[in-house]
Amino acid sequence: MNVPFLNRVIDERFLAHRLRSTSIGGLCGALVAAALLLYRYYVQHVWSWDLFAVIATIAGVKLLIMAWYFFTE
Repeated sequence: MNVPFLNRVIDERFLAHRLRSTSIGGLCGALVAAALLLYRYYVQHVWSWDLFAVIATIAGVKLLIMAWYFFTE
C-alpha cells in the first residue's frame, strides 16, 4: 500500500531510529527482568519462574531471528 503523504513523513532515518529504539528497549527490558530475577533469588530467596520465562523468551527470539537472518541473507 502506498500512501502519498506518508512518504514525506516516514523515511529511512525514521525506520532506522525505530529499529534501534525497539532493539534497545527490548534489551533494557531483558536487563531489568534479569536484575529483578537476581534480586528475588539472592535477597528474597525466591525463584521466579515467570521472570525466567520472560528472559528465556527474549533470548530465544533474539537467537532465532539472528539465525534466520544469517541463513536467509
